[in-house]
Order: sequence, then C-alpha cells, then structure tokens
Amino acid sequence: MNPITSKWAFRKGLQDVGNGCYAYLQPDGSWGWSNAGLVVDSGESLLVDTLFDLKLTREMLDTMKRAEPKAVSQIGTLVNTHSNGDHCFGNELVTGAEIIASKACDEEMRNDGGAARLADMKRSTAAMGDTGEYFAKIFAPFDFEGINVAMPTRTFEGELECRVGDKIVRLIEVGPAHTRGDVLAYVPENRTIFTGDILFINGHPIIWAGPIGNWIKACNLMLDLDVETVVPGHGPITDKKGVAAMKGYFEYIETEARRRYDAGMSIMEAAQDISMADYSSWGDAERIVVNVGSLYREFSGGKTTTGVAELFGMMAQLEKNRRR
Repeated sequence: MNPITSKWAFRKGLQDVGNGCYAYLQPDGSWGWSNAGLVVDSGESLLVDTLFDLKLTREMLDTMKRAEPKAVSQIGTLVNTHSNGDHCFGNELVTGAEIIASKACDEEMRNDGGAARLADMKRSTAAMGDTGEYFAKIFAPFDFEGINVAMPTRTFEGELECRVGDKIVRLIEVGPAHTRGDVLAYVPENRTIFTGDILFINGHPIIWAGPIGNWIKACNLMLDLDVETVVPGHGPITDKKGVAAMKGYFEYIETEARRRYDAGMSIMEAAQDISMADYSSWGDAERIVVNVGSLYREFSGGKTTTGVAELFGMMAQLEKNRRR
C-alpha cells in the first residue's frame, strides 16, 4: 500500500483546519510523536490531549497562544483521549482546566505508574540488552523526569457532549481498543474529528487492549459520521480514506493471525510469517508482534497472554533483524 496522501502538509506545529479548529502535529508520528487538537469559539477553548513531556507541551501551548491569545490564555477544558503518556504527560501545564476522560482511561492513568515508571526504565536500559537498546532509542528524545501528571477531574462512560462557546464537541467512548478507555472528539459543525490513537496514519497501530472488533467498529463509526477532516493520534491529517485504510489493516491481520494461531504457530513465528508487503510504507512494522499477541489472547479466551516486557523484547528483535 502506498502512503496515504493528504492535502495537509505533515510539518511540525499548528495547522488551522478551519472555523476555530486546529491540529498540532509532530512528525514523524512514530513512538511518542503524537498529535493534539484545539477547538475555540467565542473566546473559549478545548484542548484535545497534551504531549509526552513538559518541554514539548510548553512549546505547543505557546504556539497555540500566539494563534489564539484570548481563547488559550485560560484553556477551559482538556480532553485526554486515552491513558498513554504521549497524550497526557503534559496535563499539569494546562492549569485551571477541567480535565475530562473516560472512566476507564482515568483508572488506567491512576494505575500504570505514569512518567515515573518510564523515567525509571530509561535509567535502567543498560541492563536490559537488546530490549533496553530498543527502548532507549525510541524514547531518547523525551524527558520523563519531574513530571506530575494531572489526573482527570471529570469522567464519563459512553458519550458526553461539551460546549466551547456556541460549538458542540461530542466525546464518544470507543474503547477498549488501543487502550481500555479510548475516546473520539467530534466537532459536528466543523465536520472534524480528533481520533487519539484510534488512528495512526502511515504507521502501524498497536493493540494494547483490544478486542480488535471494537477498533473496527470505531472505524465504521467514523466512516458513518459526517466528517471531512480527520486528525489522527499519530501521522498527517487525513480524511475518510485514512480511516478506511486502518480498518482494512485490522481486517487483514485478524484473518492472517487466526490462520497461524489455528496452525499452532507462536506469536513471534506468526509475526514474522504474516506478509506486510501491502503496508511496507508504514512505519514501526515491528508492532505486528504486539498486535498478534493481542489477537492470540483474544482467540484463546485470555489463556494466551504475553507480558509487555516480553513483547518489547520481540519488537526489539524484529526491528534489529530488519536493520541487518
């Protein structure tokens, strides 16, 4: 599959997508290089996600203030689309905002060890062999020291309607999929949706939670909405073509992983055996290991489980093999 093309340039910084909606992009969209969104109306603002560390989040907020000084001088609402740190570790800098997340996202944020856990892991990579080398490489640009993640102050299940001035923002829970509590932020008036990590464009997604059927349902939901502009969690701004490509990827790997599970192949064997030729232009191909692992867990009714450390070790091996 060729890279998904877009009328929007994939460059770092704030892009005005029209009528008070903005996307903040971070090429190249790989590990940790996430996107965020901003909705403004009548001097009010809603921020969709923060970034992976305080320096990056501060730079983003300063850029947004220059574009919308009145609205961003005091952001009223911050939405965290899910619990991964590259979408919430900068929360503490959005002072005074109501922080909204799904109930499941809130629970994950409070129990996953947060930035302190990643900071400890970065300090320990020398003792982790190939896994440590891989971890150190993908997270080298980010500083996890001294982060105190501000937690959600309001949670919901299902759907929640917010107002930004006279504009409606619909928060739609679609997890568990990427994580347990994924949320989409849909601005009907603008025909714009901020997807969090339900959408990776020109990069392989990663199924931490599953089931994969929920992710496919989320794609179908977006395809059914009146949407023109789609801001993914990682990668360039897209439209429904990007959503359809993500759906097709999941349908493909589900079928291929099932065949190999039924044949008795291990997770690593299946990950190496599944042809990714149609997705050769997408980055982070080693994530297929995690996706196969999640599918095997699903196929086995939870009996086949693989720890995160082991999955990172297998990703490290696949990535190392690809560089040889």
